[in-house]
This record gives sequence, C-alpha cells and structure tokens, in this order.
Amino acid sequence: MPTVHPTAVIDGDVSLADTVAIGPYCVLDGTTGPISIGSGTRLLSTVHLTGPLTVGLRNTIYPNACLGFPAQDLKWDPARPGAGVVIGNDNTFREGVTVHRATSDETPTTIGSDNFLMGIAHIGHDARVGDNNIIGQAAMLGGFVEVADRVNIGGAAGVHQNCRVGRGCMLGGNQVLLQDLPPFFMLTGSNVAGSLNLIGLRRSHTPPAVIEEIRWVFRTLYRRGLSMKSARSALRDHEPTPTIDEYIDFIDRSRRGICQGRSKSIRAAIG
Repeated sequence: MPTVHPTAVIDGDVSLADTVAIGPYCVLDGTTGPISIGSGTRLLSTVHLTGPLTVGLRNTIYPNACLGFPAQDLKWDPARPGAGVVIGNDNTFREGVTVHRATSDETPTTIGSDNFLMGIAHIGHDARVGDNNIIGQAAMLGGFVEVADRVNIGGAAGVHQNCRVGRGCMLGGNQVLLQDLPPFFMLTGSNVAGSLNLIGLRRSHTPPAVIEEIRWVFRTLYRRGLSMKSARSALRDHEPTPTIDEYIDFIDRSRRGICQGRSKSIRAAIG
C-alpha cells in the first residue's frame, strides 16, 4: 500500500500505486484533472502536484517542486485542464523544479525517463523532453521546446520557445538558444554552436567513422562559408548514411532555423 504522511493533503481524483510514498505537507490536487502516480515514486515533502498529471515508476521528487500547474501564458485560462503532464520512470526532480501542463487538449507536456532535473529548473508548457538528460540548476525551457535524448543543459541556460535540441547536445551554462541546435553540437555562446560534443560522443561509444561524419557535417554547416541553403544541398549530395540522413531530417523539420556557427562579434573581428 502507499504511505501518506498525515500532514499531506490529497483532494479530487488521485490514484496512488503500491509503494508510493507521500511525505510531509505535500499537496496533490486532483480537482482540475486526475493525478496518477506509479509504484516506487517518492514525494519527499512540500511537493505540490495538480492534474491532469501522470507520473511513472520510481521517480523522486524533492521539496518545493511544483508539477502540473497551468501555463504562464496570459491568454490561457488557468482553470482549463488541457492535456496535462506525462512523466516517465526513474526521473529525479530536485528542489523547486517547475513543470507546466500543456495548452493543447491532445498532447501533454512530456518528460521521458532517467532524467535529472536540478534545482529550480523550469520546463514550460507543451515541452517534450526525452530520456537520459541532465537539466542544470535554474535552466529554463520555454513553451513547446523539444529536447531529444542524452542532452546536457548547463546551469541557468535558456531555450527559447519552439526551439529543438538534438540528441547528444550540450548547452553551456548561462547561454541562450534562440534557434535549433543539431545533434551532438555544443552551444558555446548565445545562439552559437561553437564545437562538437566530442566527450559525449566518446562516452556513448560512437564509432570513429561516425564521429568523422559528424565533424564533416559541422564543417559543412559552419566552416565552409556556405549559406544554409547551399549547406543543405551539400549534405544531400553526400553519400547517404544514417548519420547524414539524421542531420538532413533535423534541418528540414526546423521552423526557427539552425543556430549560428560563430557570433557576429567574432565574425566582425576576423572579417
């Protein structure tokens, strides 16, 4: 059976699986929409959840985390439930993390599995976060942001609304991403992809031949002086491989465009 501290407040449609632990002064408000929490999940204390919200197995939620609250959007009626939030398994939400529910009625804000969200990180409404990501202290993801798998987002980094972060990327602390960051690239300045995430590639046991393909893509996009249209054509003219195809697909699906390769100040200095 679940264990619930006597000071916790549970209201509305709330379903707790066996071995769920609800600590002191937690609030689970299922009056806006249902809350479902899977086995092994622990709410340490003073956690506040609102529905619609589905939390999977073995998650750990630290004090003052707030999950499922309405979007910070002045056009949105906070009483409207929307599609809510869906969270996978084995995630850690450290102190003060906030995750807002979707403004869509069909697709929830989604967080996958095995993610580590550090203190006061923020996941905006309608965001989609994959698996095995580290989201640093005070990092901020705007509404409708997409983060793939095995991404490392540094402390106080910000990702603009509707941007996408490809798998294996790394975002430096205090940097801002205003456009899409392709897979395995590093955000080394504000909206600047300055290098590859070579450490991440090697830690994931990526074959050397694939790393060389990714190097070629990076040079084609950022070091040959090509326009994005010409760089896309060069990728298409390359012998097809799964790696090259992944980058072509990522670029083709971009709505905000791909971030810069060098900052304007650097280009002016070397121009």
